[in-house]
Parts: sequence; C-alpha cells; structure tokens
Amino acid sequence: MKKIAVHLAEGFEEIEAVSIIDVLRRAEINVTVVSMTENLHVTGSHGIRVVADQLFNDINYDFIDMILLPGGMPGSTNLNNHPGLRKQILNFYENKKQLGAICAAPLVFGNLGILKNINATCYPGFENQLHGAIVTGGNIEVADNIITAKGAGVAIHFALKIVELLKGKDLANKLADKMIVAR
Repeated sequence: MKKIAVHLAEGFEEIEAVSIIDVLRRAEINVTVVSMTENLHVTGSHGIRVVADQLFNDINYDFIDMILLPGGMPGSTNLNNHPGLRKQILNFYENKKQLGAICAAPLVFGNLGILKNINATCYPGFENQLHGAIVTGGNIEVADNIITAKGAGVAIHFALKIVELLKGKDLANKLADKMIVAR
C-alpha cells in the first residue's frame, strides 16, 4: 500500500490539507499527517487547528512513497525554511520518488532547484520562486515524479489526480462520482 506524508506547518491552507487528506484516505491510501512544529497541533492560516498523526522527527521516510505539501501563508514559507524537510525532498527527488505541492508550496521545490525545465504551476504571484520551471498557469501539472497545483479551488482535483497516478483512473473517477465532483 502506498504511503503519503502530508506536511503541515504553521499557517498551512486548511482547505488544501484537509481536502487532500480526505480524498486520499477515501482511496484507501495510507496518509500520515506530519506536524512540522514541536507538537501535534498545527494551526492553519485561517485559525483552524488540526491534530497531526506524527512529528516530523518521528517519521521514517524510507517507508514513505510521496511527500505532499499544502500551501498557504506563512505555511509555505515555514515549509521552505525547514532544513530537515528540504533534505528529505532532495532525497526523494534524487531517488525519483513522488513529490507534490499546491498553491504557494511549489516555491519549496523551486527554491531547491528541482523544477528546472519542467512544467509547474502555483498560486498567482509565486511564479518567480519556481526557479527554472516552465510555469504554465494551469490548474494541475504533472512532470515526471512532481505534481503541482494552483490553489485551494483545485485541491480536490489535485487529490484525485494523485489517486489516478497511484491507483488508476477508474478509482479516481469512481471517487469523483461518489463525491459529486464535476470533471
């Protein structure tokens, strides 16, 4: 079973985090919600507090198949400033493991230099931080082992695209129908 770690830093975008976690779990994908703080409670950019499953330092990334980053501010900046996460992302990139980010969070990938010459997208205004990327402005972009998305309004579609990539289009379509998601 695929294992995905969704990383929450203070100021994360709640819609993106919760939508993604919910859809992936509906697809029976093993999701671990990771706190980038020193406790399990993480507060989003709109004051909603979420309880994570584990702290960053307690995760064994050898058993994780995909790192996911919800956006939001200052959540994306907080993710970008976390040296341990940056190291893990580079390790995943070098080993061709899956990486995903939505909204402002693709700036983490851009600042690490792993978007060079690939299609990527992000929340408007953060394009200049996707260093070397071919910024499309699209809602969702898949390039090799990296998937990026534009923002909260496409969070469910982003999660469904991840389901499609990991478990097939039939399951993604079934979930979309069940949740009444227009496609």
